[in-house]
Amino acid sequence: MCGIAGIIASDPAKVHPGIIKKMTDEIAHRGPDGEGIWISRSGLAGLGHRRLSIIDPGPAAAQPMQRLDRYTIIHNGELYNYIEIRHSLLQKGYSFGSRSDTEVILAAFDYYGPQCLQHFDGMFAFAIWDELEKKLFLARDRMGEKPLFFYQDDDRFLFASEMKSLWVAGVPREVNKKLLFNFLTIGYTQNPGDSAETFYSGILKLPARSFLLYDAITGQAEQEVYWDIALGNPGDIGEEEAIRQFRELLYGSVSRRLRSDAPIGAGISGGLDSSSIVAAVLQEGDSALRTFSAVFPGFEKDETPFIRLVTDWWPVRNDFVTPTVDGLIDEWEKLAKHQEEPFSSTSIYAQFKVYELGGRAGMKVMLDGQGADELLAGYHKYYPWYWQELYRKDPKACRRELQAARNLGISRDWSWKNKVAAMLPGYSAILATRQRIHHQQRNEDLSKRFLEEAGVSYYQLPHFESLDGGLYYNMFTNGLEELLRYADRNSMAHGVEVRLPFLNHKLIEFVFSLPPHFKIRDGWTKWLLRKAMEPALPSGITWRKDKTGYEPPQREWMQHPVLVDYIHEAKKTLISESILRPEVTAKKNRPLDAHAADNHDWRQLVSAACLFGKY
Repeated sequence: MCGIAGIIASDPAKVHPGIIKKMTDEIAHRGPDGEGIWISRSGLAGLGHRRLSIIDPGPAAAQPMQRLDRYTIIHNGELYNYIEIRHSLLQKGYSFGSRSDTEVILAAFDYYGPQCLQHFDGMFAFAIWDELEKKLFLARDRMGEKPLFFYQDDDRFLFASEMKSLWVAGVPREVNKKLLFNFLTIGYTQNPGDSAETFYSGILKLPARSFLLYDAITGQAEQEVYWDIALGNPGDIGEEEAIRQFRELLYGSVSRRLRSDAPIGAGISGGLDSSSIVAAVLQEGDSALRTFSAVFPGFEKDETPFIRLVTDWWPVRNDFVTPTVDGLIDEWEKLAKHQEEPFSSTSIYAQFKVYELGGRAGMKVMLDGQGADELLAGYHKYYPWYWQELYRKDPKACRRELQAARNLGISRDWSWKNKVAAMLPGYSAILATRQRIHHQQRNEDLSKRFLEEAGVSYYQLPHFESLDGGLYYNMFTNGLEELLRYADRNSMAHGVEVRLPFLNHKLIEFVFSLPPHFKIRDGWTKWLLRKAMEPALPSGITWRKDKTGYEPPQREWMQHPVLVDYIHEAKKTLISESILRPEVTAKKNRPLDAHAADNHDWRQLVSAACLFGKY
């Protein structure tokens, strides 16, 4: 895990080592163990690297790394199956001077070209400069765990792990007001119709599961998606076999993510997902695992009892932190600087403090359970999509599932509207989209000028004819990448690498190949995961009905006099930018919980901090 940055230009005078040094200094937190800067012989390419030493910490693995006096790589992330690929390349006649995964990536690129990406199990963003062809190859992992931003003008192409590196290189920091409009009105942090868009005009992100080839001579860039999931062809598999294969894939993913020359810990929230990862690690034989949690004594959603269920079941040491509103206030600018773009709630601060706790304990690597909810239908919002699918295919099964959910205390309306949506999903999606866009346009806080300039709705509700369609949307179009951004910035702020076993692509492909009743059954979400982990966890975790995660008492925090003042100042900032109407300052504050809808005060507060802050 590291930080990378680079400049490619047709004029060597534009590639200056001093600028690259400034770029890597801005992301030194991503790689506190070392740095390197390299300029190509032609002078057309300059690459910079900040190193967090995880695999092969010796000097032979330092970056930028070269091969054949032609290719030079800088790499952020981990290739988990580097041992297997290295063995394969050795049989093909390759030799290696280090034990690093980075050198394996470079050799694989030399042998396979862009097709090397099909062989990788990992999280990564890397750049390879080809001095012979004068071309830059950029690639990002399948799920978008590792970030990669770029900017192109008439004679330069710049890229970096974080946007702050681009700003110090002279890239304009201009707010993308269309995305801001969608964040303020519906909470979107990305454009579902354009995965490259960011909150800053002119700065793009390389989409997940994509690579980009940039020609330094012509200035042309070509981009391609290299991986996708096929929907609509569920396999015919028995229950026991599905559970067996799922468990085998999950445990295999965990095992590979334990490859490290640095200490490994794990986050544990008290929920099923992180608890499953801890159990899988311990069943791999790592009895010395340390776990880290955020707790909120006295808060109704405090997870301490559930965390104890796991730590009493498995003999692990658990360290915990209690994030406070005073801490949030003290670190508000720091948090905004690391995130760079608006974030959804104070839960991000709780996660920030957990990774800080792990980093201070000496953990350079932490495992976490993110991605399971989107993969295995863990949110309650997935129920209607599943019920609608059943209603079309098997009304009796739909009635059984509705009753099972009610028996579990899950209150979800099922009326004639749901039946219409089931039979006419396209029409229902169009109607819902029109209603939401109308709601956006009628937001009373926004100035007329801002609405005229930026009021383009990005709201998107594709008509899902299956549960898997909804899962695909959240996995690959809108949803998961937002959470991955939070995890990357929060962990790297403390020089910690976060690894997510549920995002192994073979595991994802397998789950999407299964019929939907393996995801929701008898009213239970994540049914397959619950059954797979039944022998390894207490039933209070495996069959837990509620879902919380790292949720602080945000409603209470937002009533703190200092945060109330911050919100007021944020509104004044947005008024000065002609985004809000002046009358907004007279409105009474409306503190809401972390995951409440229409949390306008929070969105205004975080927008002013991230987009118009002075850090």
